[in-house]
Amino acid sequence: MSNAARPWTARVLTIFPEMFPGLLGLSLAGKALERGLWSLQTIDIRDFADDRHDTVDDAPFGGGAGMVMRADVTDRALGHALEADRADGATSPLIYLSPRGRVLDQARCRELAGGRGMILLCGRYEGVDQRVLDARGVEEISLGDFVLSGGEPAALALIDACVRLLPGVMGAEASLDEESFQAGLLEYPHYTRPAEWCGRAVPEVLLSGHHEKIRAWRRAEAERITRERRPDLWARYAGGNGSADRKEAE
Repeated sequence: MSNAARPWTARVLTIFPEMFPGLLGLSLAGKALERGLWSLQTIDIRDFADDRHDTVDDAPFGGGAGMVMRADVTDRALGHALEADRADGATSPLIYLSPRGRVLDQARCRELAGGRGMILLCGRYEGVDQRVLDARGVEEISLGDFVLSGGEPAALALIDACVRLLPGVMGAEASLDEESFQAGLLEYPHYTRPAEWCGRAVPEVLLSGHHEKIRAWRRAEAERITRERRPDLWARYAGGNGSADRKEAE
């Protein structure tokens, strides 16, 4: 297979390679993996340790609780991943899953899905020695303002968010255009049969067959939900191109 034909690839550096593919082996991502629409490679950081105990961590300088992943061991693992990436003719971004990183958004997922892949470093313990992050120019990404036991769950989520955007993965790719965050808004509510359930009826406009009215209702609902639940998103939407779209819809 030529380099140009190689699929989008996620390379994951972890001390728990058995956690992959995990949920990525199921549903849309799993089917796409089987079809060769994307590739997953795990790299066990312990393989790059230089002692008989495969030690990857040590006590932090300056004292404090916990352990820190060593710069030398981590760097050897990163170097191996970069060599594999270059062999594929790619220059994939290095990403460290960290609660102090930039909060992941749909725009960054689109950027990552539009490239050749990514190299993900999963931290454990108190994190990774800062020197290797600085030396390698590693990008830090967070899923939100909370702490996980390690970077692996975050890596699974990030890969899933990117894989579903790859060509051929989604069965109805047009549905991507109406998802939350795609147009700067949260998604509108969805309904299906039965038309009435436990005394609750489907909004009448959705039964009308009037496509323009349905479109306007969905946009209005998306705006209402975004305004109520995510004022930060609403402020960006109302202050940007979304305001023009809103006036046009009115």
